[in-house]
Amino acid sequence: MKALIFGGGKIARGFIGHLLHLSGATIVFVDVNAALIEAMRRRGKYRVHIMGAAHKSIDISGFRGYELSDVQAIAGEWAEADMAFTAVGGKNLSALGQVLAAAFCKRCDLAPWVRPFNIVTCENWKEPACLLAEAIRSRLPSEYEGLFDRWVGVTEAVVMRSAVEPTEDMLADDPLCVNVQDFWDLPVDRDRWKGGLPAIEGVRFIEQFAGFLERKFYTYNAANGTVSYLGYLRKHRYICEAASDPEIMEVLDCVYEETSRALALKHNVQLQEQLRFADSSKKKLQDSNIIDYVERNARDPIRKLGPHDRLVGSARLVQASGAAPEGLAVAIAAALFYDEPTDSGAIELKALRESAGIDAILRDVCSIAEDDPLALLIKNKVEWLRTKRWIQ
Repeated sequence: MKALIFGGGKIARGFIGHLLHLSGATIVFVDVNAALIEAMRRRGKYRVHIMGAAHKSIDISGFRGYELSDVQAIAGEWAEADMAFTAVGGKNLSALGQVLAAAFCKRCDLAPWVRPFNIVTCENWKEPACLLAEAIRSRLPSEYEGLFDRWVGVTEAVVMRSAVEPTEDMLADDPLCVNVQDFWDLPVDRDRWKGGLPAIEGVRFIEQFAGFLERKFYTYNAANGTVSYLGYLRKHRYICEAASDPEIMEVLDCVYEETSRALALKHNVQLQEQLRFADSSKKKLQDSNIIDYVERNARDPIRKLGPHDRLVGSARLVQASGAAPEGLAVAIAAALFYDEPTDSGAIELKALRESAGIDAILRDVCSIAEDDPLALLIKNKVEWLRTKRWIQ
C-alpha cells in the first residue's frame, strides 16, 4: 500500500502519517514549504509523542517528500499510489485542486488506470470533499473529465486527534517531532469511496457520514469554542484549565445538553448515545495531558462567529428543535468580546464592535437580525457577563 499525504503539518505527520506507518504503507509527503520538505528528507525520520502514553510514542521513517510545485514528481508517485490524504487547511483546498488537476493529467499520460484512486480530505472545514473535487474537476481539460469521474473518489474524514506544539526540549532533540493525543479513530465517509476498502490502522468507514460530521462539529467544535472564549475572559492559558473551571463547566454542560438534544432529534440518534459522544468531547477538553492553548483555539473569531460555524450554527440547530440556546448564547456573547491583541481577527472584531456595535456584528458577521430572538438572547447574555465582571 502506498499513499500520498498533501500537507506536512502536525496532523499530516502526527496522525495520518502515523496511522499509515502503523499499517505498513509507503508514505510520500507533499508540502508547499520547501524548507520543511528539505528537513524531512535530510533527517529521514520524526518522532510522534503520544501525550500521557509515552510508551506508545514512535519514530516514523522510510517516507519520501516533494515540494507541491514539483508536479511531474507528484504525477509519478500518483501513478504507483493507492490513495491520497490532504491536511492542508480548508482555505488552501482550492489552490491544491489546481495542482492536483495538473498532476492528474500528467499521471493519466504516464500509465493506464487499472484501479480506483481515492483522495481523503482531513480538514476542519465545511464540505471539504465537495470543495476539492470541484477545484480539481473545474480545471481539467474536457478529455480528462471522464477519467477523473470514473477512477477518482474524493471523500472526507473527521479528525478528532489533537496535535499541539512540542516542548522546547522536544524540538531541540527533533525539530520535526509532533505532540499528539492518545486517540486513534479516523472516521471516513464510506459512500464517496470508490472500490474496495483498505485496511488502515484506526480508519473506520462510516455510512450516512453527513450526520456524523454534523454531530462532531456541533458537539466537539461548539464545546471547544465555548471553552476557548469563556476561558479567555476568565484569563486561563490552557484549554484543560478552562474546561475544568467550575463556572465555565456550568455553561459547557448547558451547551452539551442543548446540542445533544437537538442533534439526537435531527439525526434520529438515541439521546444517551449522543450524550456519551458529548462526554468524550468533555474528557478531551479536560485532559491535562493535552497541553493546548486557549488563544490558539480562540483564533480567527470572525470566521468562528459565522452563521453556519460552531457557535451560531449550533444555536440555530437548537432553535430549530424548539429550544432556546441559553448556553450557546453565552458562548457567542463571550466570543464577541475576544480581543487578544496578537490576533489580527480579534483586533478587527474589537474595532467593529467599538465602531458599529454588537447589533452590526450579529447582522453582518453572524447573519442574525436585530429583532431575531437569538439576537435578544445573546445581548441578554452580554449583560449577564457584565454582571459577572468577565467583560467591561
